[in-house]
Amino acid sequence: MGAIKDAMLRELTLRGYSRSTKKAYLNQVKRFVRHFMQSPEQLGRTHIHEYLMYLTARERVSTAYRDQAVSALKFLYGAVLKRPLVYEGLPRPKKEYRLPQVLSAGEVRRLIEAIRNRKHAAIVMLLYSGGLRVGEVVRLRADDIDSDRRMIRVRMGKGKKDRYTLLSGVTLEVLRDYWTTYKPGRWLFPGGRKGRHITERSVQRVVENAAKRAGIHKRITAHTLRHSFATHLLEGGTDLRFIQELLGHKSSKTTEVYTHVTRKDLSRIVSPLDRITSVNKRKGTSQMTPKPKH
Repeated sequence: MGAIKDAMLRELTLRGYSRSTKKAYLNQVKRFVRHFMQSPEQLGRTHIHEYLMYLTARERVSTAYRDQAVSALKFLYGAVLKRPLVYEGLPRPKKEYRLPQVLSAGEVRRLIEAIRNRKHAAIVMLLYSGGLRVGEVVRLRADDIDSDRRMIRVRMGKGKKDRYTLLSGVTLEVLRDYWTTYKPGRWLFPGGRKGRHITERSVQRVVENAAKRAGIHKRITAHTLRHSFATHLLEGGTDLRFIQELLGHKSSKTTEVYTHVTRKDLSRIVSPLDRITSVNKRKGTSQMTPKPKH
């Protein structure tokens, strides 16, 4: 398996796959091999189908996880082992359609106010005010902060693309205070290991702990702040096309999901129950309340 792993890693690297994708694909293949305790060269189409059934029926993994397993196995047998017939017609799970979790403006404020560490506060404010992915914020360098233009340069974001996004004035002041106090080197947010940036998991813990201290009971991650950034811009009247550019989305369809969570238009609609209640109030009748059972 060692030689196959090395060959797969080489192919992934040559094709420009991201660090996180390489890690995910290798872990998927490792799990597949461990399940049968045989080399993938000795396994075939029937084994893949059996394994996918196992993930679905026994492990009850998410649709996204199973889809990733399919992609990893197709890459293994197609790009590395050169056996494309093994995965021909391999079924992919029907995609789930889930709306992103979004914080209100008040919840974002409480989250930030719950952070006492300057470094952590700067990271969280950048996540929200610039709509950054957690992998992008941990890899920021000092020269990525354009204080004169109030912009943040994101180097090689998802899809291997550079882009610029917003730098708020409030965040800039916090960053200046942080810079004076910490004086970071190569990375804007160095980690515990010398020469390395802060880890994505560390940032996730910062957000989770801040949410607990702020009394926010929603299940949120660092990515929730990116969703909130996009939704709040849309509610504020920013054109969807500009939001797409700021987020670095390749397709406008990806950005359009935020039209389903914004209150911009929904807030104008009055619930029929509230309308009935308001009519009763104007007529001088009592409000509708559930009658207690005796």
